[in-house]
Amino acid sequence: MDTFRDARILVTGGVGFVGSNLCRRLLEDGPAQIIVIDNLLSAEIDNLPKGRGVEFVHGSVTNERILAALPEGLEYCFHLATYHGNQSSMHDPLADHENNTLTTLKLLERLKAMRGLRKLVYASAGCTVAHKTFEAAEATRETDPVSLHLDSPYQISKIIGEFYGNYYFARHGVPFVKARFQNVYGPGEILGAGQWRGTAATVWRNVTPTFIWKALQGEALPVDNGGIATRDFIYVDDIVEGLVRCALRGTAGEIYNLASGVETSIKDLADLVNALAGNPAPLALQPARDWDRSGKRYGDPTKARSELGFSADVALRDGLIRTIDWMRRNSQLIERCMTRHAGFMRSPEP
Repeated sequence: MDTFRDARILVTGGVGFVGSNLCRRLLEDGPAQIIVIDNLLSAEIDNLPKGRGVEFVHGSVTNERILAALPEGLEYCFHLATYHGNQSSMHDPLADHENNTLTTLKLLERLKAMRGLRKLVYASAGCTVAHKTFEAAEATRETDPVSLHLDSPYQISKIIGEFYGNYYFARHGVPFVKARFQNVYGPGEILGAGQWRGTAATVWRNVTPTFIWKALQGEALPVDNGGIATRDFIYVDDIVEGLVRCALRGTAGEIYNLASGVETSIKDLADLVNALAGNPAPLALQPARDWDRSGKRYGDPTKARSELGFSADVALRDGLIRTIDWMRRNSQLIERCMTRHAGFMRSPEP
């Protein structure tokens, strides 16, 4: 099968930023059914893809009733449900466990007997194996060792998900494929989406949409540690294509870096966003984040290129132009979501 035509697909976290973009791509192939499970903890129902065969289930994948109701004929699963972000996980490690670690374990336990399952693609994170350095970085590879001293519960839960996947693949034959994300950006990422989760990261959740929104308002972009940190920025259409290829061409039990392979400093990102958005405000330089020890990192996409035929085709400048345009056109939705949390933002954080 080279497409998802007539396939039955499960997407956990399918109303979120990446998940909703993935579902729209899957719909192009004419699947028989896409079951979307999402508790809307960090997503907006506005993002729910619309199309023939889309079935939305509001709730957590840890819910026994929801799991029991899954049809036995599932052929593909994309497990994107997560407790979004490092800062949120540090604020509430138990919530991270409930929405990251436990979701993966319970999903695997439910799917282990589905013999018709062709592939379960798990959204992991490149930061789990990134070197702890602010010096010159080397691109992370799939074979790099995992540190025993990770920076956040989010990183811990993501790598535990890989461990569980490895076990269920070896013990039960679950066709588990690990897709390690880098810093995804693009249309559909709504600042303030979902419920309040205790910190300002509920609103300012990722650097790229934060920079774009502030630039469009003419505000100074907050740049930590002089902007020397580096990341691998990958456009959402590219990450979606990588997920598709993991499902259709990936080898069960394997890991694939979905990365651009391009290292970009946060200062360069800020300067480019300001230039494209026409923001004259100077950068607001701030201290380094005390928890982030992997300051410079990016991914090596060589394996994904050779085995999946995957490449990140959208250059950062082009992707930012598209994202800026989307945020301008959807400014009312974004502002409404951000305003919902304004009362919490003004209150002292516990």
